[in-house]
Amino acid sequence: MNDVSLLLNVVWTMIAAILVYFMQAGFALVETGFTRAKNANNILMKNMMDFVIGTIFYFVLGFSIMFGTSAGGVIGTSGFFNPTSLADADGLFNGLPIGVFLIFQTVFCATSATIVSGAMAERTKFISYLFYSACISIFIYPITGHWIWGGGWLGELGFHDFAGSTAVHMVGGVCALVGAKILGPRIGKYDKDGKINVFPGHNIPLGTLGVFILWFCWFGFNCGSTVSATTSLGDIAMTTNIAAAAATMATLIITWVRYGKPDVSMTLNGALAGLVAITAGCDVVTNYEAMLIGVIAGIFIVFVIEFVDKKLKIDDPVGAIGVHGACGFLGTVLAGVFGEGVSLLTQFIGVLSVLAYVLVSAFIIFTIIDKTVGLRVSPKEEEEGLDIHEHGSSAYANFRLHDDR
Repeated sequence: MNDVSLLLNVVWTMIAAILVYFMQAGFALVETGFTRAKNANNILMKNMMDFVIGTIFYFVLGFSIMFGTSAGGVIGTSGFFNPTSLADADGLFNGLPIGVFLIFQTVFCATSATIVSGAMAERTKFISYLFYSACISIFIYPITGHWIWGGGWLGELGFHDFAGSTAVHMVGGVCALVGAKILGPRIGKYDKDGKINVFPGHNIPLGTLGVFILWFCWFGFNCGSTVSATTSLGDIAMTTNIAAAAATMATLIITWVRYGKPDVSMTLNGALAGLVAITAGCDVVTNYEAMLIGVIAGIFIVFVIEFVDKKLKIDDPVGAIGVHGACGFLGTVLAGVFGEGVSLLTQFIGVLSVLAYVLVSAFIIFTIIDKTVGLRVSPKEEEEGLDIHEHGSSAYANFRLHDDR
């Protein structure tokens, strides 16, 4: 590689890393808009601290677990507390300056961690959430990431997850599923007779802006996973965009038919479902295959969100379990259906292995937190809002509690 090529790769990867970092703003707006006003500050703080805590613990331990010298293809074992020591004599790691590669991987870790915030919104203790953010950045994301991207056994097997439908999104979505289940639903969400009460988001324009930001940043997420300035960037951008557009349209039509009107929040989640689903195979599918993946994801997300809410009785205020967990699983499998040179059997082995590990490890982590510091705030704190009780301030001047009901 000549100096010009290296410089172009560095510039492109840094731009992509910055775009992926800005996804934190998108997640913050989506989760804030889709929940109630009395918890807005709390949501924003959790999204901020996901990145802060993820950055620190991924630097100290997580990166080395993910990319250190592999022990049996299961876990990295070198570079702890000094990840830059993993660079070669020229200061490079995987063909990039170690700092460039490290910041790119850091923002991916933070993305996985922040997915859980929305599913556990409006009733989780702030301190407990901070402990969880540290744990996923050490014990969950880096280990499965090592299997897939760090020279581990799934990568050696040929498992294909180009930008992280499984490694990032399904991992975060499964953690969200386990956390929300252990935490329990918000007060008043389900009546004793099983009736479901809807708690509308207080600011759909904020949520919509968040989706636009996420869609925009996803070009950095998927195209940036080349970690090089290659001629395939346009192809990856096209499959990413067309899958998201097709998913959005499919969700809009399905909700129009099922509910009598096109549902705004579900359609917004449809866009995210398409983006998550295409992330695994965006580099190995054609534009029409990407469109089909988007259509499948856009239909799938409606029924998954309904199933989680109505059948499993798991309260997920923003639909994170369906968008990231279920569509991450789906998209990785569909990469095996449509992707050139990708084995469907290997894809199933990969997603099921990661699913099993994350289910068990997340259950252990959330159970320990619940039995020690406790996961859930008191009923009084939940009903009056986490902003006042956890942070001593409201996100909105002159806010009155009855305005939020």
